[in-house]
Amino acid sequence: MGRLTDFALRCVIVALLAGALFLQVLMLVLIFRDPGSGGADAAELPRVPVALIVVLGIGCAETVLTCVWRLAAMARRGTVFSRPAFRYVDLVTGAFAGAAVLLWALGAVLAPGEAVAPGVVLLIGVVGLAVFGVALVVLVLRTLLAQAVARDVQATRMQAELDEVI
Repeated sequence: MGRLTDFALRCVIVALLAGALFLQVLMLVLIFRDPGSGGADAAELPRVPVALIVVLGIGCAETVLTCVWRLAAMARRGTVFSRPAFRYVDLVTGAFAGAAVLLWALGAVLAPGEAVAPGVVLLIGVVGLAVFGVALVVLVLRTLLAQAVARDVQATRMQAELDEVI
């Protein structure tokens, strides 16, 4: 990975983490705000469950960003094809799967009543399905990483045998 690409990736991750932290604080403020000040529709929404789901969802995004930061650092050092990389890939998979479950929970919380249109709840469910699909793609990429690590170990062993012969 080039220096410019690495720098750009780190800048994007820092900006996204700062924005995520801001949103988490904002959601906590909204939990404790007076429910009457948001209008009639806002009073009908279950504030605490929705805010909690959003804060946890942002936490999932922060987990993914942090793991991508660590994997990029490993790629820069040339150690990404090693066993420790699996921990970060597993965390990314879990964070995406957790975000999908949170989206489905959000749909379930918003479904009863008239405050949110049924189409919006359906859209949230479809987005949750797409996020779960991303978790499955990351799981496939983990399998590819496992194959690459196995090949790297095999190549190292074969190189050692060749060095002995020579």
